[in-house]
Amino acid sequence: MTDTNSDMMMCCASCGIKAGDNIKLRTCTACKSARYCSINCQRDAWPKHKFACKTRAAKLQDEILFRCPESTHLGDCPMCLLPLEVEHTKSIMMTCCSKMICDGCDYANELRDVECPLCCQPVPTDEELDLNVIKRAEAGDPVAIRQMGS
Repeated sequence: MTDTNSDMMMCCASCGIKAGDNIKLRTCTACKSARYCSINCQRDAWPKHKFACKTRAAKLQDEILFRCPESTHLGDCPMCLLPLEVEHTKSIMMTCCSKMICDGCDYANELRDVECPLCCQPVPTDEELDLNVIKRAEAGDPVAIRQMGS
């Protein structure tokens, strides 16, 4: 017993010839769903296939563009929810709450406010910053320990 969908995928969308030892079907490069035995069959089928092809190709492009990026071992930025970069110079630790945010969110926050966007505490001075990191590292905070090491 054969599946009709798999049978359709193994025959030419224009003339219906089945794939075999001497016939190799070529896939439509735009939609990747139709198969043809020759360029002539593909040209003959184009007027019928055109709308479905363009619709499917646009859907494939959207899937590629809007695919969520893979997360890293550092997790996601709590503000924009994008994965934090592996390179530590591309993110910053908010010393008041020990959260890592990406450079883009840090830059946006610098334009808006002078307080932490996550805990709403005033941004510490450089001396307070060092003391906060040391205090959090002594408490066993892994983010602070990593920050001290880099």
